[in-house]
Amino acid sequence: MKHSVDFFGTARPVIALDDEYPAGFVDAMHQHDRTQILYASSGVMSVTTPETSFVVPPQRAVWLPANTPHEVSCRGPVSLRTLYLEPGLGREPNRCRVIEVSDFLKALILEVVTFERHYDLVGREGRIVRLLLDEIDSMPNAPYGVHMPTDRRLLRVCREIVANPADPRDLDDWARLAGMGRRTFTRAFKHETGMGLAVWRQQVRLMDALSMLASGQSITVVAFEVGYDSPSAFSAMFRRAFGVPPSQYQLH
Repeated sequence: MKHSVDFFGTARPVIALDDEYPAGFVDAMHQHDRTQILYASSGVMSVTTPETSFVVPPQRAVWLPANTPHEVSCRGPVSLRTLYLEPGLGREPNRCRVIEVSDFLKALILEVVTFERHYDLVGREGRIVRLLLDEIDSMPNAPYGVHMPTDRRLLRVCREIVANPADPRDLDDWARLAGMGRRTFTRAFKHETGMGLAVWRQQVRLMDALSMLASGQSITVVAFEVGYDSPSAFSAMFRRAFGVPPSQYQLH
């Protein structure tokens, strides 16, 4: 990934860059002095921070506050557009989150990417950048992330589930892996993640499914790969979670 250190000294509120990445690309853990918005105009990327794991499908973007360590990986080819913002801009500037990207916001991002390094702050470019920031602030957050616990015992469990969402182990198995009693494990997990293990694992499965669907896998393959007993059960859960059938996210 182009970290473009030379650009960070530019006195502009937004710096925009575009990159193309092949399937399997991984950009190891790093951070930036500016707030970063990662937007894949095509393809699906996974973004991991010490506290959160996100899957970002097309028409969504991830907001990373300045100095947030993060790793980016691409299951398939990804066309990435990155915005680097001055720290403190936008609503909820210090919170990692996924935001919706409207067609209008997409058009603004693609336009700002074409600007010269020292674009005119008071002319057309400056007005478009201000409109871009206003539009970003108007976008709702999207449910494409799970919170990672800080307790090392719970983190070990979560990392195993993220690595294999179809892992069939039950609550007692996971509690044993954490070296905790069932009740203690259940209470601690909900305290640290804000949800029970079953709901958390379902979120991980759905996020992995999004990535697989966007890379061209069939609904049947995806359903079994992420741990569902049948394509129909998977499709029903997907529709309840996202309001649309999984076919909406398939690569066509």
